[in-house]
Amino acid sequence: MHRRELVIVGGGPAGMAAAISAYENGVRDILLIERDQYLGGILNQCVHTGFGLDYFKEILSGPEYAQRFIDKVCAIPQIEVSLRSFAVSLSKDKVLTLLKPGAMREIKAEAVIMATGCREKTREMVHIAGTRPAGIFSAGLAQKLINVEGLLPGKEAVIVGSGDIGLIMARRFVLEGAKVKAVIEIQKQSRGLTRNQVQCVEDFGIPFYCSHKVAKIYGNNRVEKVSVVKVDDNLNAIPGSEFEIMCDTLLISVGLIPENELIEMAGVNIDKKTNCPVSNELNKTSVSGVFVCGNAFKIYDLVDAVSRDSGLAGRLAAEYLRET
Repeated sequence: MHRRELVIVGGGPAGMAAAISAYENGVRDILLIERDQYLGGILNQCVHTGFGLDYFKEILSGPEYAQRFIDKVCAIPQIEVSLRSFAVSLSKDKVLTLLKPGAMREIKAEAVIMATGCREKTREMVHIAGTRPAGIFSAGLAQKLINVEGLLPGKEAVIVGSGDIGLIMARRFVLEGAKVKAVIEIQKQSRGLTRNQVQCVEDFGIPFYCSHKVAKIYGNNRVEKVSVVKVDDNLNAIPGSEFEIMCDTLLISVGLIPENELIEMAGVNIDKKTNCPVSNELNKTSVSGVFVCGNAFKIYDLVDAVSRDSGLAGRLAAEYLRET
């Protein structure tokens, strides 16, 4: 079994900021684990600008923002980066099991920072009735298909929910030559940033239906249409308000869930409603020596805030290591 002083799981903006901060606060044995083949996390597929306004006082794209941290991490020899490394278990005594291509490793860490990010909620979590045809994507998956794989998921889209990723993808679809037929939001107002609602929806003349929900999906092999209904203050469908929208693609942007199954294995107390660790202090958990930062600790609107708060996680881990 390998022994390391500090292991950080997740090489996105949170994990990289935590690693740099831990080094700056005296830790000299840091292993940064990333399951993808590149550092940067979700930022690699966010080719739009709007990042870095608070942290760098510049307007950057997602990859540009990530590269600032990648350059810092790679310039510190005491931070070992292990790519294509998938953490599959974490015990209460901070033993991590990793899968790499062709190998499995166990690592005993003195301290662990989990920067595992979050995942998108699915159609099933918001209970949309109907068939199960092709053409239904989470907004983040559609973003990856367009920006990384160079594939357009569809030609006529309806977006369910007004989270920031969904709003940004409305604009992205239009810029790629597709048509966005509507954005459907069950609440009375958008759940995304105001700038995204204006720049990504209003500026492109995309119909935006608040206090509405998609009631049913139709289609055999591929999505053919959806039915939409207005809801009252209790989010119940209003009889007689239903109408249909023809489309071949449905994007789901209805919220994010912190990825915290590993710390749950280690006995960390988890809020069952939010999937966040139960804690009275930022980045701390109920298990000594196990810290959580970024979207795994709570869902953030801005990556600048993720970087700032994740730096605190690195300092907390360094303080813990000095005291043990």
